[in-house]
Amino acid sequence: MSELIVPAWAWGLLAGVMLVLIAIDLFAHRGDRVDSRGRALVWSVVWIAAAVGFGGFVAVWFGAAAAEQFFAAYLLEKSLSVDNLFLFVVIFGALGIPPSEQRRVLTWGILGALVTRGVFIALGAAMLHRWHEITYVFGAILVITAFKMLRGGDGTSSRMLDWLERHLPWTRERSGHHFVVRRAGRWLATPLLVALLAIELTDVVFALDSIPAAFAVSEEPFVIYSSNVFAVLGLRALYVVLFGALAQLRYLKYGLSAVLAFAGARMLAAPWIAIGPLVSVGAIAVMIGAAMLASVIAARRERTSARCHELPDSMRPQPRHMRAPPPQ
Repeated sequence: MSELIVPAWAWGLLAGVMLVLIAIDLFAHRGDRVDSRGRALVWSVVWIAAAVGFGGFVAVWFGAAAAEQFFAAYLLEKSLSVDNLFLFVVIFGALGIPPSEQRRVLTWGILGALVTRGVFIALGAAMLHRWHEITYVFGAILVITAFKMLRGGDGTSSRMLDWLERHLPWTRERSGHHFVVRRAGRWLATPLLVALLAIELTDVVFALDSIPAAFAVSEEPFVIYSSNVFAVLGLRALYVVLFGALAQLRYLKYGLSAVLAFAGARMLAAPWIAIGPLVSVGAIAVMIGAAMLASVIAARRERTSARCHELPDSMRPQPRHMRAPPPQ
């Protein structure tokens, strides 16, 4: 597809939609009430519907090819952002952040991520425009990251927390909703601020992988940033929906590593093999869907096995060769 000519009003529309959606979200989630999983699921559907609606605008104004790139980048970023949810659990657990305060930390973290990802996308687009060969560097980074993910967690969040605890004056005592407190004449960070900074720093680290992955399916800054916006805005609701199930998604890392490897291979093979955005959407959906399905099946088998072990021997299912013959 030829380079998009994005008028200024389109960027203004995106900014306006962002502000409206953020305002609605803040108004709907004011106060200290903790979202139920059902309510978070409704909000997840709302965020997905908003992304689909904006994708429709992209299709009408910029054409079907741009819309395919938008949805491919959105699905890619949405999939990779699930990996961030595991870090949220680690950070909140290590700092003892209660659910009533997690929403506030995530809100500010998401707003910060919108800014930092915009900076990364602008820098990436500028580098690609000047040195197109850097696509091979991006591709190699993605392939290497995919193999690192297969080896297991890299401890990014733990290292960030350790570094912040050593270099940031802070107190382990929470003080309501405050991010900083004044104690003995000096300002100290509360666990809320430490959690927020850890989330922001780890998101920067992950953006170094996810942004090059987005450039694997599109080189248009407007398409990449808008898809990132809608993927990131729904992250808080997705965290609440998946919180109880995160530990059971044991095979998700294999799906995510496959997605990164696919994106990297796509960039490296671009001069010889052209893979359309629609094919990328299907490939990403299959990889993530297969990983989640395998995780669900494995978790269900474990629960069934655990229930069988709790039964008396006489009530446990017996192998066929050990079953008593039917009465004659």
